[in-house]
Amino acid sequence: MSELDFWSARLVDGAVSRREFLGRAAALGASSLAISATLASAARAAADTPRKGGVLRLGLAGGSTTDSIDITSYNDSVMIDVSHGLFNGLVEWGQDGKPHPELAESFEPKNGATDWVFNLRKGIKFSNGQEFTADDAIYSLNLHRGASKSGGATAVKAVTDVKKLDKYQIQLSLATPNADLPYSLTDYHLLMVPEGFKDWAKPVGTGAFVLDKFDPGVRIVLRKHPDYWKEGRGWLDGADVTVINDGSARLNALISGQVDAINRVDHKAVGLLSKAPKIEVVRAPGGWHTVMAMEVDKDPYANPDIRLALKYATDREHILKALFSGYGTVGNDHPIPPTDPYFNSELAQRKHDPEKAAYHFKKAGLSDPKIVLQASDAAFNGAVDMATLMQADAAKAGIKLEVKKEPADGFWDNVWLKGPFVESYWGGRAAATQMLADAFAANAPWNETHWKNEKFEKLLADARGETDEPKRKAYIWEMQAMLNEDGGALIPAFRDWLDAHNSKVGGHTPHGGFDMDNGMILDKAWLKS
Repeated sequence: MSELDFWSARLVDGAVSRREFLGRAAALGASSLAISATLASAARAAADTPRKGGVLRLGLAGGSTTDSIDITSYNDSVMIDVSHGLFNGLVEWGQDGKPHPELAESFEPKNGATDWVFNLRKGIKFSNGQEFTADDAIYSLNLHRGASKSGGATAVKAVTDVKKLDKYQIQLSLATPNADLPYSLTDYHLLMVPEGFKDWAKPVGTGAFVLDKFDPGVRIVLRKHPDYWKEGRGWLDGADVTVINDGSARLNALISGQVDAINRVDHKAVGLLSKAPKIEVVRAPGGWHTVMAMEVDKDPYANPDIRLALKYATDREHILKALFSGYGTVGNDHPIPPTDPYFNSELAQRKHDPEKAAYHFKKAGLSDPKIVLQASDAAFNGAVDMATLMQADAAKAGIKLEVKKEPADGFWDNVWLKGPFVESYWGGRAAATQMLADAFAANAPWNETHWKNEKFEKLLADARGETDEPKRKAYIWEMQAMLNEDGGALIPAFRDWLDAHNSKVGGHTPHGGFDMDNGMILDKAWLKS
């Protein structure tokens, strides 16, 4: 998706104003024809008025027989989508890429962002009639702290204390300043339940729905919570979620009318769906990216010229087209996508340049370095193909690269974080500092490149503790430039999220966080007829 396509989609979805779109389009040199077409689409979208009623049928990949309603256990699309129908969090990740109040009415940093105060909404009722208060918020957050095995534990790892200031106000204290704490609290595990709640077979939440049927890995049925609190949300009478992990079956279910919307559309099928009557593909550029991770403390990748040689050898445009049919953007060897508010737009995009690759390879001064790229489709569909493309690219620069195809079984346990040059992927993070810390901080458990740089660590700490936006931007931009030039992560492409729905569905909008509107489709969608 081009940058113009992205801003066009934002206008159509109402995420930016007409004035802001016109300014962006002019800066990008868009034609008057393209601008007029987008304005017409926005007008048509505005004419679609949300209506109440109906049951939305979803056909989703990402479900398993081991699924649970337990908010600490979620790890894939089905439960992420269902959970946002049953529960709410304190903070929501907005379409503009920023954190917005949800059950928290407002939040503000104190003591240089070492403490954060959250003011909770008053009068919000759980599905059992109980009012949501500070005690519930504290209990819910503490489910992910301490010895918890929750998938949301990392998001609150730096929190040293959660205390009640009054019935509708809590304070989170941190070990070190973090201006991005609200981003962390958008984690899909950090949802609110009543104090002391443990009966996950009978969930109690503040969401738009209550649970009617739960057959894990097969089908989940929700029915409307009649007293939902969010204005402009919760339009549906119910939802019927069918788990369809097979891509072809999921596609056929949409085309045949068995379901109204699906996730994880195969990029090869977008052309087919575009020709199908009354079906629309929803594209969302985001933070999902491929990685070829070089461990910078292992030979030959400890040599910075070897790393640069491989980066210049990579034909990113070819990888984007071959692997994802162009549904994405090229990467620039750092993990921050163009949709992120802190993306370094002034950093020159590295181009495929076999001559520069050959120059740096020769400059490294290593006789016959053994370059072996370990790849498995367990990392992502097409990973082995990407390795083969990389092998051919390297050969054009006179670099001998061996591809070692690894079995899918045991890849994450036996190869990833162990091999010196391994393919992987990241799904992106809500905050740029969070993504940089998770993948590149010296003590990060998933630092797959073994990157350790004192200046980087200081910039990261400064960025997290800085509430002045221009200063934060400068720190984060510099970290991206450092990784681009010297880091061990070769990041060739960011992939778009691809969903689809039939013409009955309204309110299903693109979001860079995750598929199905960052898991919020049940909260936001409505049926036209």
